[in-house]
Amino acid sequence: MILAVDIGNSNTVFGCIEGEEILFRERTSTNLAATELEYASVLMTAFVLNSINKENISGAIISSVVPSVTNTLKAAIKKITGVDTMVVGPGIKTGLSILIDNPAQLGSDLVVGAVAGINEYKAPMIIIDLGTATTMAAIDKNKNYLGGVIMTGMAVSSDALTSRTSQLPKIAFERPKKVIGTNTVDCMKSGIMYSTSGAIDSIIERMEAELGEKCTVIATGGLAPLVIPLCRREIILDEDLLLKGLLVLYNKNNR
Repeated sequence: MILAVDIGNSNTVFGCIEGEEILFRERTSTNLAATELEYASVLMTAFVLNSINKENISGAIISSVVPSVTNTLKAAIKKITGVDTMVVGPGIKTGLSILIDNPAQLGSDLVVGAVAGINEYKAPMIIIDLGTATTMAAIDKNKNYLGGVIMTGMAVSSDALTSRTSQLPKIAFERPKKVIGTNTVDCMKSGIMYSTSGAIDSIIERMEAELGEKCTVIATGGLAPLVIPLCRREIILDEDLLLKGLLVLYNKNNR
């Protein structure tokens, strides 16, 4: 059984995988101040809630965009399971051909998502990850990673809006009843969520025009289930995409 961990700026996702089956997926806030013991407690809680015996965990892998948390979580995993953790980064075999200007700049989360994409879906493809930032990655028919788009995530947009205005409240992200809001909260929900879904639709169209062909489009990330239903383009929602990618990388580097 493999423990896979994706550390994002806002959330950290844990999952246990046995064979090809993802046994559970849990999400917690990424806490830069949390100690090894605190993360160990989070892991133990996830194991208990999902009836996982920690003695069955034979390996672990981490993808992280928050370097300061990486070593803390590695230590927590070692404390709980006794296993050493593989970290996605330089020296890891990915099987991915990265054609951007400086491949070393590509975030580990984007690498993991692309690895899962080319192993699971038909290329060419566009992979969308809706988290703190919204990223869109373009992969051509030969499974080359060409580049992509990074734009402000919904939560960041909402925080910026409320912090820079005196009368706009914080809102919960939930599907607006209609586009034309009739009160302040509904207007904000509509504006933030439909601007994100509209941008996604538009960028997909422009990426496909540059690639010269129709793409498979996959979406993942904590906010994906809220936004993707608002998009007009057909998009596959795969909330386990990064866990699948971590499993592929673990197997590729642990033979």
